[in-house]
Amino acid sequence: MRTNSLALRLFLWATGWTLIILIVTGVALSTLYRHAVERAFDRRLDVYLRTLVADVASPQDVGDKFPQSIGEPLFELPLSGWYWQVTRLDTKTPEVRSSRSLWDSTLPKLGNDPSAASAEYRQGYAVGPEDQKLRLVERNIDLGDDGKYLIEVAGDASEIDDETRSFDGVIGATFAALTLALLLTTALGVRFGLAPLTRISQRLAAIRSGRAERLEGEFPVEIAPLAREANALLDANREIVERARTHVGNLAHALKTPLSVIVNEAAARPDDPLAQKVHEQADIMRDQVARQLERARLAARLTAVGTLTDVPPVVTALARTMEKLYRAREIAIAVDVPEHAFFRGEQQDLEEMIGNLVDNGCKWAQSRVAIEVLADHGANGDEKGQRSQKGETGDNGEKPRVRIIVDDDGPGLSPADREQVAFRGRRLDETKPGSGLGLSIVVELAGLYSGVLTLGTAPIGGLRAELALPGG
Repeated sequence: MRTNSLALRLFLWATGWTLIILIVTGVALSTLYRHAVERAFDRRLDVYLRTLVADVASPQDVGDKFPQSIGEPLFELPLSGWYWQVTRLDTKTPEVRSSRSLWDSTLPKLGNDPSAASAEYRQGYAVGPEDQKLRLVERNIDLGDDGKYLIEVAGDASEIDDETRSFDGVIGATFAALTLALLLTTALGVRFGLAPLTRISQRLAAIRSGRAERLEGEFPVEIAPLAREANALLDANREIVERARTHVGNLAHALKTPLSVIVNEAAARPDDPLAQKVHEQADIMRDQVARQLERARLAARLTAVGTLTDVPPVVTALARTMEKLYRAREIAIAVDVPEHAFFRGEQQDLEEMIGNLVDNGCKWAQSRVAIEVLADHGANGDEKGQRSQKGETGDNGEKPRVRIIVDDDGPGLSPADREQVAFRGRRLDETKPGSGLGLSIVVELAGLYSGVLTLGTAPIGGLRAELALPGG
């Protein structure tokens, strides 16, 4: 389960949509606010426009139709950005009266737009004196015999822009803070929302390494079915393994009795060549059956979810036992083990492999046997693990390994002899006790665990046997 990748994808997905929503919302709010500011500005201009219309339409002499002032100081300041202008249109030469703020300039006409020419009331943006951006409203009035007039009022549009920019700054800062808050909330939500998957991954790793047998603990209702199915799968796996062990045991028991009868019948006729041949072949059959049953038993065991064995206690106990067995020869066994080093497999198999190596070393040693255990944690292994990788162990350095090295100060073996001793039943010296099966058993057991036995020359002069096995 790649929970970290899933968490990243969820976070990026939520972040992307959050940013899109906030940007769209910000643009919409800014647009709505600008329209609101424009409407308020237009209402202000419309008040001035109505005042001018009232002055122009009031009963008075024609020559006095042009207003003098509307009482707003901004219209008196030259080029202030606030202007009004009244133009009489029914004369040969248009008569114009304007606010003092226009100075000697005139206002543009929105009515020049053909689509708006017939409109009595118009509003929009225009460029005024000094290239000012103006918000302009204008109205045509027809007083009959008193004439036709165009009345215009303009205000500085920078007020609208400044107000909108101020609002954009506030909303931008607010949305930035909101974005950070939402991202933090999303990150925490994704982290804690996927935490149960992380716990399941860790507990499955613990089961695989042998530190646990089931998925224990409380899980959310969405994850609980996954935990139940995983536990059911583990139970079914154990049941299959137990059933296989039972079948192997039954087969061994069923074959042992007929073979024993054949051997006994052949032994009762020692002078019969046929009986001798039957006895010989029956022994081979019994040996082969025992070998294949042992392989089947171990293969069934290896199908079970990981078992973890602590190596140092096993090595220490075997060293004490071998010292007692070889006390008459005064063999000294030195042990160098770390505090913890784990073998991913059954303890009895580890005892059988190490026991055969140490027993072989004690048989051939003059006075000393040295046992060293190295824990290699893969690509990040410690100094000892890196040192042990120099041996021919077949380890790729990626998975945890444990190495058991047994050295003796005996005569050692030549390269050719090292290849021979691994064959089942092969003995190079018939004067030494044993069946010749020890090292071959180690090779077979190690192979079933994807381990390797390497033989070389020990620094103390004899044979070095290095066993590399999967660690934990």
